[in-house]
Amino acid sequence: MHTVRNRKKLLERTRKIRGQIEGLERLLEQSTGEGDDVSLILQTVASSRGALNGLMCELIEGHIREHVRSDREVSARDREQAVEDVVEVIKRYLK
Repeated sequence: MHTVRNRKKLLERTRKIRGQIEGLERLLEQSTGEGDDVSLILQTVASSRGALNGLMCELIEGHIREHVRSDREVSARDREQAVEDVVEVIKRYLK
């Protein structure tokens, strides 16, 4: 499975995201409300969101390559279920 095969890489990305979120928390705790503080907070939120989007894209791509566009024997029913899983995740993510 793609998440097992890429576990180390995915965990590294997740830890970086955690660090960004913890940094955001510290910024909010220490914020004085000045313009520079708010600008840095917004930049941190944007970079955290970008990192999460990158992780989501990597996971979706791995899922599609492994379960939807697979060279191994997969029933049409299983392939259709994999497609539905991806579509549902994308819908939830884009809300």
